Amino acid sequence: MVTISNNTLRIEDYIQVLIFDDNITIDEKTLTQVDHCFHFLKDFSVNKIIYGVNTGLGPMAQYRIDTKDQIQLQYNLIRSHAAGSGNPLEPICVRAAMISRLKSLSLGYSGIHPDAIQLLTTLLNQQIIPFIPEHGGVGASGDLVQLSHLALVLIGEGEVFYHGKWQSTADVFSKLNISPLQIRLREGLGLINGTSVMSGIGITNAIFAQRAIGWSVYASAMINELVESFDDHFSQVLNDAKKHEGQHLIAEKMRYLLHDSHLIKKRDDHLFNGKIEEKIFKQKIQEYYSLRCVPQILGPIIDTLENTKKVLVNEVNSANDNPIVDVQGKTVFHGGNFHGDYVSFEMDKLKIAITKLSMLAERQINFLMNDKLNNILPPFVNLGTLGLNLGLQGTQFTATSTVAENQTLSNPMYIHSIPNNNDNQDIVSMGTNSALMAKRTIDNTFEVLAIEFLAIIQAIDYLGQEEKMSSLTRDLYRHLRDLVPVFKDDTPKYQELSALRQFLINNEPQTTQEP
Repeated sequence: MVTISNNTLRIEDYIQVLIFDDNITIDEKTLTQVDHCFHFLKDFSVNKIIYGVNTGLGPMAQYRIDTKDQIQLQYNLIRSHAAGSGNPLEPICVRAAMISRLKSLSLGYSGIHPDAIQLLTTLLNQQIIPFIPEHGGVGASGDLVQLSHLALVLIGEGEVFYHGKWQSTADVFSKLNISPLQIRLREGLGLINGTSVMSGIGITNAIFAQRAIGWSVYASAMINELVESFDDHFSQVLNDAKKHEGQHLIAEKMRYLLHDSHLIKKRDDHLFNGKIEEKIFKQKIQEYYSLRCVPQILGPIIDTLENTKKVLVNEVNSANDNPIVDVQGKTVFHGGNFHGDYVSFEMDKLKIAITKLSMLAERQINFLMNDKLNNILPPFVNLGTLGLNLGLQGTQFTATSTVAENQTLSNPMYIHSIPNNNDNQDIVSMGTNSALMAKRTIDNTFEVLAIEFLAIIQAIDYLGQEEKMSSLTRDLYRHLRDLVPVFKDDTPKYQELSALRQFLINNEPQTTQEP
């Protein structure tokens, strides 16, 4: 059970709900502070002008709304802004957005009724997934369009994904005896004015980016085993000579994965022993950069991810609403906490980082495919008859194409503000677009990693190295071989690649010693 309280909501809590299907509960103190905020705003707004309570919205805030129309205004806001388009967000992204909105509203700054967060909790625990389309948000005032689709479901309208199919919200609520949310004050604006969709997608991006980094370390370690490389390029002394934490961490992970490998060599035993008399060395003195510089390449990527996680945790534990209700100070502040620049900027940085990871994987694939580079494998890791069989030649096209898409997707959204909303929103974050593009690069990267691991396990069989591998890399090799048996004949590979990709996505790589 994950409890929404005054404590910080962590990424680990998201994982418990999103991956392990833990339920959510709200502690009584949190419900009480939300209730106090609601009643304070209800009383405070009498005979005062409060944006979104008794005024129009956006550039129409100059229009005062009569008391008799104020509740209808909230319904109008939700219905009019449920105007997104495109494919539905994946369920895990929708649920992450719902958790993010739940946490923000629970802080007691939004003036919404406790029923709103209780209903959100019910939908999460019942696995009811609102229809939220991909397109619509400009990232300020937050995710207005996408969050309106969420709010539409809370008032009993729109569509939800439940028990494996799309159904009308009204039908599902009726079956489960769930009452739609009754708007009482400003629940419309409170529900849709914030950064929860971009933050939710961002959280899922962080979870799977972490896995992609771990699998890239595994792949890099295994390729170093394939070529029987020296161990000094991931040694502690060499990497500690540079002061970057991420580089230290990646090198440490490689040492952990390869600690009992019989393929990795020590330079002292082979080149520093005074017995080398060759003028031209058969053995490579230093490996190509894609093998030798893994700590320096993946190091900044993991550092970037760590900063992204810090920003996302700060964002989801913040009140990203407007206006902000200050119960303690007995006033209301108008401003722009809905602006998604923090998330947008981090998503741009993350997608650049993960694209670089996919580029590393593509270069390592090329190394394995090109017999003139590795000098130990047949072309395209072909275990069949050269000329007649083609090995993994076709898969390399897919890897190259997918990485090229990542490179284009990595152009920043953060600086692509377009004024809209009658120029009320004259500079915006495009945070949801940035988060979705980052998600696409991560999804693409798992496709490339699947191709890389297919090449790696074929290479291991060609070289007959299984018994000399480290215990950890050998275990992974065997897991992957359960999914894709060794092959010599040419057969379609898309199903095997899909199976490998799903394995990588759904499993957490063990790259450090368990505590």
